[in-house]
Amino acid sequence: MDLNGAVALVTGGNGGLGQRICHALAQQGAHIAVVYARSQDQAETVASALAARYQINAAAFACDVTDTAAIARLVGDVTARFGRLDILVNDAAYNKAIPFADLDSLTPEVWDKIMAVNLTGPTRLIQAVAPVMAAQGRGRIVNIASVAGLAPTGSSIAYAVSKAGLIHLTRCMAVALAPATLVNCIAPGLLEGTRATENLRPEQIERSAAGALLKRAADKDDCADMVVTMCRTETMTGQTIVIDAGRIFH
Repeated sequence: MDLNGAVALVTGGNGGLGQRICHALAQQGAHIAVVYARSQDQAETVASALAARYQINAAAFACDVTDTAAIARLVGDVTARFGRLDILVNDAAYNKAIPFADLDSLTPEVWDKIMAVNLTGPTRLIQAVAPVMAAQGRGRIVNIASVAGLAPTGSSIAYAVSKAGLIHLTRCMAVALAPATLVNCIAPGLLEGTRATENLRPEQIERSAAGALLKRAADKDDCADMVVTMCRTETMTGQTIVIDAGRIFH
């Protein structure tokens, strides 16, 4: 798909990885809807920087991805603002570091919030954009999961299970939305400079980097470039690509 003039909605677009994704897509000529949950000033700053640097249209939109009505309003507002919607990147996520063995701390409230943001939210967003993309005859959806969805690792059991669900949701939605809309997924390893990493325990960060073959964290720009590739592709759908400096092989 030609990205020049396409419209991309990026949840968590003001975050560490989300900003890189917005820049990578804007560099290709895509117009950007920077979606945030809080941090309005930061999201608006990101949108302004994108518009000035790449000469594209960009705007910030607030949305609680756990609120189905808010998601419907978001999709309506974005399509009204830009006239179309070609790309959805589900990057918004939530985690809380809880050792796997500490089952008492894995409360129903923690479980429900992680599932709501990391799995139910992307599901509702895909459902909301699917009719728009179908009417246009084209669409691209990229989910940002984690290597925690491929192995029993990560910040908590709930986080790992939510990301495993997102990976399988990718496969199921690829079947549901073919052939016009392609759905793919990226599973990053440890990413420095993100809110998710800030919530990890120091020993977990050190262990993750040391356990990689390349002895380093994954690169946010590599992930952003893969988003661009997945939006351009005409023949890949239902796939999950791992970017983790050589930790998980699947």
